[in-house]
Amino acid sequence: MNRRAFLGLPVAAAAGSAWAQIDYAQVTPDRPLQFPRDHGSHPAYRTEWWYVTGWVKDASGNAYGVQVTFFRNRPGVSEANSSAFAARQLVFAHAALADPRRAGLLHDQRAAREGFGLAGADEETTRVWIDDWSLALAGDAFVARIAARKFSFDLRFTPTQPLLLQGDAGVSRKGPHAAQASYYYSQPQLAVSGTITAGGTNTSITGTAWLDHEWSSEYLAKDAVGWDWVGINLLDGGALTAFRIRDVAGGPLWAAGTLRGADGATRRFSPSQVRFAPLTSWRSQRTGVQYPVAMRVTVGQMEVALEPLLYDQELDSRASTGTIYWEGAVRATAVGREAGRGYLELTGYGAPLKL
Repeated sequence: MNRRAFLGLPVAAAAGSAWAQIDYAQVTPDRPLQFPRDHGSHPAYRTEWWYVTGWVKDASGNAYGVQVTFFRNRPGVSEANSSAFAARQLVFAHAALADPRRAGLLHDQRAAREGFGLAGADEETTRVWIDDWSLALAGDAFVARIAARKFSFDLRFTPTQPLLLQGDAGVSRKGPHAAQASYYYSQPQLAVSGTITAGGTNTSITGTAWLDHEWSSEYLAKDAVGWDWVGINLLDGGALTAFRIRDVAGGPLWAAGTLRGADGATRRFSPSQVRFAPLTSWRSQRTGVQYPVAMRVTVGQMEVALEPLLYDQELDSRASTGTIYWEGAVRATAVGREAGRGYLELTGYGAPLKL
């Protein structure tokens, strides 16, 4: 897939080709998020994703990390083509199970064009699927059903607190220019229940998860190579989000953070108030990519150290979204004590982000 198209950067249309100049919908501050509608898909925008990550445990107290992600992309190819086979919308999915008792991460991926009932994303509510992989808002909870090759999930994620609008009322800047933005909200502190199946064993689990839903048409600055993102469910009931977008030298092109306190009060932080500092690196023997899998993250006056559940949480998704990245369960400690659990995402370390 064309990297510039997926990331919302200009695409030159060749004369007579299927590529054309598409008038994608734009992110503007005068469009307030509306629910339940904005739980659904936004096909007029170039790219969109629903991200669920969580820490869960079994009856013996063993910890696992779970990830379920669905992407929707409007590639802008052959939109005038009346054929039902025309790829007007593409759907991708990733799923992963992190288990310290196993050798490495279990992960799988899917990709399909929308249509024929085999893949799609509803506009009215969260319901996105590829074959027997799905994420749907059913009543008061999100339900994920994933039938991967080496594992499966049947999980329920129930909200326990209000949505968290990122950025300015859900408009999240991703660069120095106002157009470099996305619509973005989170649902932290989701209560998880359900079943994980791996190695022929069904395991009942409970835990806490985080959902991100984000959509945009123009996303990254042209000098960006990737990003670091973290979402932490704090043990006191609060929630911490932080990200930085990196340039080729590894410095921040942009950064932002959000902190919801245990009392529900929310504070937002500017680029100068957010810092990521690597603590420990890990190099993948499969791809040779080195990642800063342990980080010190500072957001305003709050500083946390992130330690991974296991080092090898690399996802090779070149068969779907076309990139290699690290998405891992991490513990957050502050002042020497565990402060929360969540996920750290690291992209663009092997090569500039290519989806």
